[in-house]
Amino acid sequence: MSTLTATAEEPTTVPARPAYRVTGRRVLSSEWAKLWSLRSTWITLGLGLLFLVAFGLIAASRYKSGIGSGHMDRDFARSTAVSLSLFGTNFAQLALGVLGVLITAGEYSTGMIRSTLAAVPRRLPVLWSKAAVFGLVALVVGALGAFVAFLFGSGIVSGTPAAMDFSHAGVLRSLLGAGLYLGLVGVIGVALGALLRSVAGGISVLVAALMLIPGLISLLPSSWQNDISPYLPSNAGESMFALTHDSTTLSPGAGLLVFACWTALALGGAAYRLARSDV
Repeated sequence: MSTLTATAEEPTTVPARPAYRVTGRRVLSSEWAKLWSLRSTWITLGLGLLFLVAFGLIAASRYKSGIGSGHMDRDFARSTAVSLSLFGTNFAQLALGVLGVLITAGEYSTGMIRSTLAAVPRRLPVLWSKAAVFGLVALVVGALGAFVAFLFGSGIVSGTPAAMDFSHAGVLRSLLGAGLYLGLVGVIGVALGALLRSVAGGISVLVAALMLIPGLISLLPSSWQNDISPYLPSNAGESMFALTHDSTTLSPGAGLLVFACWTALALGGAAYRLARSDV
């Protein structure tokens, strides 16, 4: 009678896959990488910086030549080095706001948003990360452009009634306020892109809110204009970096509060749609 010996086979060990956790830091890193991987980011940020600096220097040069020739518009004659240097803010806000729309609405148009939300199923951290990353970038670019424009613009108008330097009261607050305003405009662009999920729609609403509606308000009776105009997004934002204020404008703090409320409203709408509707 023969005995059979069974040879036990050694179990094959499969290396365990590392457990990846979705954390706020990793979502931020992902959005940071995606932002700088786009060619449009570099181009549009460069245009925003160029608009802010170039138009500021052009306005300062025009003021200098007008003082020398003796022919100057009455409103332009009351300008300061700060207001001249920040003349390009209205143009820079379009570049940064449009880029904000592209960051979110562009993912919907290409279908990449499905991969993004598959990696981050909770969804809302994606919106907060996009807004935080681009808002910070837009703030830095806006503040850098404002300081560069003032540095060279104040040199151009040196020796004129508009001459100012960094030691004058309110100058630093105005320059930093311009950077903060442009940063919040970028956040609003991100929110509109996520809310409307359309590049054309987001840009249209952004341009209407910042440029068209203030012009339409001028068609209303004067009593209505004084009550409504200061609380419009563009006017409230302008009061954040204006050097002087009057009874028809908000103070810098009040302007910041109103503009922050507009930003929160846009983000709230984007968050609601992102959480409630399919992509």
